[in-house]
Amino acid sequence: NNIMGTIKTTNIEPIADNGTVTLGSSGDTFTVPSGVTVNMSSATQTGVGGVNTPSFCAYLSTGQSIANNTFVTLVYNAELFDTNNDYDTSTGIFTPTEAGKYFFTVKNRFEVSAASSNQIRIEKNSNTSSLTLPDALYSNIKSENYDTHSVSGILEANGSSDTFRVRVAQDSGGSVNVSASFGSFFSAYKIIE
Repeated sequence: NNIMGTIKTTNIEPIADNGTVTLGSSGDTFTVPSGVTVNMSSATQTGVGGVNTPSFCAYLSTGQSIANNTFVTLVYNAELFDTNNDYDTSTGIFTPTEAGKYFFTVKNRFEVSAASSNQIRIEKNSNTSSLTLPDALYSNIKSENYDTHSVSGILEANGSSDTFRVRVAQDSGGSVNVSASFGSFFSAYKIIE
């Protein structure tokens, strides 16, 4: 029997204590009209909101030398995790397999005792001509006394061919090591939209 109409009540509970109430069946759509507030703040929520994947965190297990006034791609050669195997530890390239906006973070420790200028870039599609969104995130910084620096922000990926890498440069007058000892890392995760 199909009965159409409006049900008005203040409470819906299952017949059995701690039971389950099912709304609809496969293929049905339930619409919550504009202006309605669904308050789930004190409920245990499952299956709501999605997950922040793909995600990865790669780090330097050994330091990497950066020549004076030369941009070098940092290859973070070890991983803490990589949910979709999207980061390549041999090239330093992250190729997300799902389209969306990603939050990136990179942290590096430059082993310099005297002041030098350093630049950190997170580049999309190896774009060396642009230092701004939507192609790159970057920071120019002064380092001395083995300072640690980080860059973070949001870049968008098409989920198939877009790639991301970290490049750094420094002008100390000689080669400088980016240290593995103090947690130099590159990470990203897909933002829930």
